Amino acid sequence: MTLPATADADHPADTGRIFLIRHGETEWSSNGRHTGTTDIALTDHGRAQATALGPELATIRFAQIRTSPMTRAIQTARLAGLVDPEPIIDPDLVEWNYGDYEGVTSDEIHRDRPGWTIFADDAPGGETADQVAARVDRVLARTKGDVDGGGDVALVAHGHVLRVLASRWLGRSGRFGSHLALDAASLSVLGTEHDVPLLRTWNRCPGLPTDLGGQSEETVGSSDRVRPSPP
Repeated sequence: MTLPATADADHPADTGRIFLIRHGETEWSSNGRHTGTTDIALTDHGRAQATALGPELATIRFAQIRTSPMTRAIQTARLAGLVDPEPIIDPDLVEWNYGDYEGVTSDEIHRDRPGWTIFADDAPGGETADQVAARVDRVLARTKGDVDGGGDVALVAHGHVLRVLASRWLGRSGRFGSHLALDAASLSVLGTEHDVPLLRTWNRCPGLPTDLGGQSEETVGSSDRVRPSPP
């Protein structure tokens, strides 16, 4: 099934959408290491995942394409065929800065901080959820003109930052992203219905047998221990 068939059934012609594309697998995401500012390329499997996105996006004419400056995101955009219009490199789409937890697995963190999650507890020496939310608010502001005019926008980035962005689209705090699992090389679509922001499609994984086949964020399993977050 193509994305227009899954996302467009109730899509008014005068309402634009935001397509969120999480990059494909990397070596660090496959073994559970938090990957924020470290620039790592896709694995062979990650490149295949990114290529599988192409048919899902081929019929969409985007008014604007933005990508994180990280290699894994730029590769995903290119392999998925997101080349027209030329992607804008947007530093505000870079992944959450994990500070002292960069390259560390959740299991390793939990030895000293049982129950820790990035959304509830932030990262020492890194960014807070509010700081990430401020970044994605700027991204949404840059897309507003096209979306309000009925144009579609594609954002290619990372698991945590896209979960925060979706939360802000819904009018929630960045910490609400703890409730929005996002797999590698997944497609999600933000839109509106009667002027109410909503999720039209979430965590669709082309080429995988089910939506449970990828990593749930920049690391494997770090969203498994979720605590309630503020609205």
